Amino acid sequence: MATAWALTPRSGAYPEVSPFRARIAFPSLSIMDGSTVLVTGAGKGLGSAIAAAVAARGHHVVVNYRGDTEAAERVVAEIVGRGGSAQAVRADVTDRDDVDALVSHVIAERGGLDAVVLNANTVQPPFAALAHIGWEAFSGKVLGELAGAFHLVTRVLPEMRAQGAGRIVFVGSTAADYVGGGRVAHGTAKAALATFARHVAAESARDGIAVVTVAPGAVRTPAVESLLGEEQVAKLGADSVLGRMLEPADVGAAVALALDPALAPATGSTVRLDGGWSVLVGGPSA
Repeated sequence: MATAWALTPRSGAYPEVSPFRARIAFPSLSIMDGSTVLVTGAGKGLGSAIAAAVAARGHHVVVNYRGDTEAAERVVAEIVGRGGSAQAVRADVTDRDDVDALVSHVIAERGGLDAVVLNANTVQPPFAALAHIGWEAFSGKVLGELAGAFHLVTRVLPEMRAQGAGRIVFVGSTAADYVGGGRVAHGTAKAALATFARHVAAESARDGIAVVTVAPGAVRTPAVESLLGEEQVAKLGADSVLGRMLEPADVGAAVALALDPALAPATGSTVRLDGGWSVLVGGPSA
């Protein structure tokens, strides 16, 4: 069963003067250890690292995936092997019926759904200049990005409102803020997602639902390494306070932190995760 939602955060989580202890304005904006957290696109890559980090904080993780059942089951096995709790559920989050079935299944089995992490990369972006991208490819990325977010958010909001609390974490990208480098489709899609997240936050904060966006820069995955090449990977590492590119585990840790009760006052905010690139190099650039 999903952990019951408390009307006030855990003892000691906030000072007594915190406005988030006022039940009239905000019923609850926290999730407790043992809550049920759905992570979309968690069968591999960045999503699997997020699922592992969330599970390590004591939450039950629903590992959503679209096609690779074996990969998703491996993620679950790794989490369980480390003493965590997880299950894999297949669904295409761009399909409204799939989303409805996914959420209904989780609620029926777990007794509720406490938080959602929207991570699924629903459509691979075409990395090319505007002159070389057709409308079909451009709109496919933008609409695919928003469809996954829209269907899932509109499905879970009534459930979270009914239980008086919830948490939604969007996995965005710093590409929403920077131009050039063939990122026109990807950047536009992520900028639209970030704006959508703020509207969701505005419409749900007084229902006890906190919404945070975690926006990483380039993350070192096999796909990104093949796209960038060794020279660019080395340059990104040199321009980071970490002395390296972001790893999936860095993003997983940030998303897990966004679920912490202490981050509830940050609802509507975006947590930029770029290794200090924006202050060391800075500014919109190619």
